[in-house]
Amino acid sequence: MEEINNIEVVPCTESDYLKPFRVHYSQNGTKKSWDFMRTHDSVSVLIFNTTSHCFVLVKQFRPAVYMCEWEKAKTQPPQSAEKTEEGATEVTAPESEEGQSAPEGDNTPQWPPASAGVTYELCAGLVDKPNLSLEEIARQEVLEECGYDVPASKLKRITSYRSGVGVTGAKQTMFYAEVSDDNCVSAGGGEPQEGELIEVVKVPLHEAMTFAYDERIPKTMGVIFSFIWFHNNMSPKYKISTNV
Repeated sequence: MEEINNIEVVPCTESDYLKPFRVHYSQNGTKKSWDFMRTHDSVSVLIFNTTSHCFVLVKQFRPAVYMCEWEKAKTQPPQSAEKTEEGATEVTAPESEEGQSAPEGDNTPQWPPASAGVTYELCAGLVDKPNLSLEEIARQEVLEECGYDVPASKLKRITSYRSGVGVTGAKQTMFYAEVSDDNCVSAGGGEPQEGELIEVVKVPLHEAMTFAYDERIPKTMGVIFSFIWFHNNMSPKYKISTNV
């Protein structure tokens, strides 16, 4: 998953997923304009395994996150200072993606490690199948990404909300699914033919809130919100502490 190379950034002139627009309008007599992107709505699923008492998340490389980290790296000094045992300052050259030192005198920003673009997320997918209900789309995503076969009727709707309100305004609908080891029919991992490369990750229930608030672990807001929802609504059912 974390072997990323041959990176090339080019203009996006056409996309099946994003369409840029500029809207002009008047608000309280003031003329305004706003740039936005039209994209698909989506579904997400908080999966809880009742056999092992753990949450099932997905871990994957996100190019958009990676490029944000690269932009941030461009503003950092090209060299870092480290203290030696004697208290003197030792300057070390930054390393390239392959772990090699950058050429001396080369001020070109180096690509960050691939791990900078890896995030932990809820199982999720685009609403791009008009003949399927949201529950049926969510069921497919759980099966493809995480390997659990769950009837659509067993999915509990948590809520829906707008994401990226300043850019896309797309709606995501969140579901809750309880699974057991008996429901696991494959290893998951997504659809390779669609370019998906997904790792299934399990977070023990008693570590969930620590995981949610640990800023060192890159994750989506959906993970944090869903863990809090579970703590408030489902923990009493299992009489288990989520370690808040």
